[in-house]
This record gives sequence, C-alpha cells and structure tokens, in this order.
Amino acid sequence: MSEFDLVIKNVRVVAHDRDEPVPGDIAVRAGKIVEVAPGLDVTGVPEVVDGRGRLAFPGVVDAHQHWGIYNPLAEDTATESRAAAQGGVTSALTYMRTGRYYLNQGGDYADFFPEVLARTQGRAHVDYAFHLAPISKRHIEEIPDLVERFGVTSFKVFMFYGGHGLHGRSADQNEFLMIPEDERYDYAHFEFVMRGVQAAREKFPHLAEEISLSLHCETAEIMTAYTKLVEEAGDLTGLAAYSASRPPHSEGLAVSIASYLAHETGLPTINLLHLSSRKAVDAAVRMSRAFPHIDFRREVTVGHLLADIDTAHGIGGKVNPPLRPREDVEALWEYVADGTVDWVVSDHACCRDEAKFGTPRDDVFLAKSGFGGTEYLLPGMVTEGRKRGLSYGRIAALTSYNPAVRYGLRGKGALAAGHDADIALLDPDRTWTVRAQDSESTQEYTPFEGFELTAKVTDTFLRGSRILADGKVVGEPSGRYLARPYARD
Repeated sequence: MSEFDLVIKNVRVVAHDRDEPVPGDIAVRAGKIVEVAPGLDVTGVPEVVDGRGRLAFPGVVDAHQHWGIYNPLAEDTATESRAAAQGGVTSALTYMRTGRYYLNQGGDYADFFPEVLARTQGRAHVDYAFHLAPISKRHIEEIPDLVERFGVTSFKVFMFYGGHGLHGRSADQNEFLMIPEDERYDYAHFEFVMRGVQAAREKFPHLAEEISLSLHCETAEIMTAYTKLVEEAGDLTGLAAYSASRPPHSEGLAVSIASYLAHETGLPTINLLHLSSRKAVDAAVRMSRAFPHIDFRREVTVGHLLADIDTAHGIGGKVNPPLRPREDVEALWEYVADGTVDWVVSDHACCRDEAKFGTPRDDVFLAKSGFGGTEYLLPGMVTEGRKRGLSYGRIAALTSYNPAVRYGLRGKGALAAGHDADIALLDPDRTWTVRAQDSESTQEYTPFEGFELTAKVTDTFLRGSRILADGKVVGEPSGRYLARPYARD
C-alpha cells in the first residue's frame, strides 16, 4: 500500500520563486502535497495521473470576485465557481456588503454574514472566502468580531459610493447603502474604517500582517462632472465614452487621498484595487515613495490587461473602473513586468444579458457595470504575459502566491509539501478562441468574445480531488469556506 493517495506524474512544476518550471511529480495524501520530486514511485498508488509534460501551476487564488451581485448568491456560488475551475482557480475571494444588490439587506454583519455563509455552503466547486465592506458606523465596531468569530481578515472601501452611482449616475447614498439617515459614506467614514482595521491589527498582533484594507479608488466628484461633460458633448459613444466619463486622474486622486488617510491613521496594510491606467499606477508608486512605511499592494485585473476600449466585444465590457485605451493596457503590462503590480485578478461579476443592457441597448450609460472572466485568468496571463517576456514563475506569483500571502491563506498559493493540493495543469501550446457559450458562467456574452488564447487549463485539482478533467467540470461541489488564517496544518 502506497503512502500516497494521488501522484501527478510527468509535469513541469511552476513555482513563484523560480523563473522557469522544472520536471517533476507531485504526490498527495489526504488533500495535502507531501512531496514534489522527479521519478516518484507510484507502486500501489490508487490514482496516478499522467501530466503529459504540461505545466503544473499552483491553483489560482482569484482574490477579487463578486458572487451574488446580480444573481442570487446561492446560484452564483454554484455556477460561477464552475467557471472558476475552468480557469485553474481553486480559491476565490469574493466581495460582500450590505445595501442594494447582493442580498439587498442592511443591518449588522453579525446577522447578515451567517446568512451569506448559509447560502453558499455546499454549493461551491472551489474554496472561497469573503472580503467585507464596513458600510456603517456599526460595521466598524464589528471588525474585531468578524476577525475572531468568522475569520474575515480583509475589508474594503468603495470610495465613490458616497456620491456617484454604481453604473454611472448619482444616487441617494443612504437608500442605496441602507445606512441611517444621520450617517454619511464619505472620506471621514473611510478614515474611521482605517482606524477600525488598525485597531483590529493591534488587538490580534499574530494576524496583523494578514489584516488589510482594500480600496476601490475613484473620485465621485470628478466622475459626476465628467459624466455630464461627456453626455453633453455627445461625440463619444460606447466604452470610449465611459472611459472618458471616469477619467484616469479620478483614480489617481483617490489613490492619493486613500494613501494619506492610511498615513494619518497608521494603517500600513493597504491594497489598491484594479488600477486601470498609467496615471493610477503612477499615483500609487508616488504614494509608496511618499509613505514608505505603508505596505501598499497593487492589483490589476486580467480584463484591463487583455481588452481595451476598441478591442472589447461591445459595451458588455463596461466595468468600474473602465477599460482604457490601448496605451494604458501596455502601461499596465510594463508595471506587471517590472514588479510594480503585486497580483492579477478577474474581478468576476456575472451579469446576464437581460440585466446588463438597457434600452436602447447600445447606450453605455444605461448598461450595468461588471462582467465575468475568472475562466480566462490563467490562460490570459500565460498567453499575453509570455509574449512580453513574463516568466512562468512571475505569473504564479501574480495569480497565486502573492494574494495567498496577503490575505492569510497560508495553506494556498504554492506547490510545496504541507500546502493544499490545489493544482492547475495548463497546456501552453493549445490555441483556442474565446466563446461565451463555452463558459460554465451563466453570463451569455463576454467582452473577450473571439479573442485567441494560446494556453488552456486542462485539469484542476482542489485539495487533491479533480474538479476539472480535460476541460470539463466534474464531480459534486466540494469547495469549503476558508476562515482565515487558513493554515497548512
């Protein structure tokens, strides 16, 4: 009888700290990796998988998704986690908040979050965790309990919600966010959120480096003014109009404000989300120089790396912050290549056709914001990254190791003994064309329709169990909620 439950043989093992893969086998017992080495003995092993020379990546940690934003949470958990498995994703971190969309409920997280966990339990095909947004004063008070009771160690501020609508129009913030009439969701609230997160870091010093605050950096006042200018001028349409209505300097200004507030409050663990433009990343770099004691992490989405306002397939590519012109796409790739960007995510938010598009259908300002893309995360990064000289190791760091470390997923992110046997087998020489109909997502369109990718995930393993075989999702949902810190032992 072998000491292994599973051996994946004849693969090229990718590691975050090594540029190029090395030949080897991966041995698994009880859902954990126990050995990575060439020529492992498979005598008596119940399951042996021939990797046929494919690349073995650590299972992707897609650290930015939105389950349940446009569809029922229980439904999205099932369908969108299937799409995740197609992309080699084995851990999805999804944002959740009170207010309109999601569960359409207000109130305390002590009541709200158990309902979130109940609706997702037993339905996910990948492991998952949640980032929570402290929307009200009461939520700030709840932060220590969320850390201790529920294992939530990451929080989020949406900087534009206080004065600009989710899809491009101004909104009644109190009604939208379901907060008391005497409260405001503004810069003062953001400051108090930071103080609350820092207080939690001080209360739980053993978790301090894994308790962080993420920020969606756009400035409501700039966007409101520019939306009016773009609509009145009428010379731009589609994604070009939407990009102009939420200009890059709106991102840069918000980054600067967020950074100074972090300095003021003494909160060092700051994540700047989905930076979409050269100006946004430039602002982030400037702020890191101004405040070297702040441990900034910088995120980019695969959507902003693959598509631009001209190549995206129609206004289904509307997202916040917007897709940008090609020069910004290439600038983002420069920052990815030189190490400025810390991780790449999908920002997956399934929005079905009937919900996405307004009437008239081609009016970008009437369309909903967000689209899916987790199934293209690893293939897209390998396809475009390799063209630009990105090493396989760097891609593994960007898509798995770096977000796992930041967000307290100690058992994820690496193909090493003691870690979960989360593995994505990828064929780097398989050319295929993106078609929405081939995705497990319930979204009937994709802004990447017709894009040619030259790498494909063939098999995905979650804790040693195959959840994707030859490109097809298999088995019943086996994903677990990851209370953090999620340790290796």
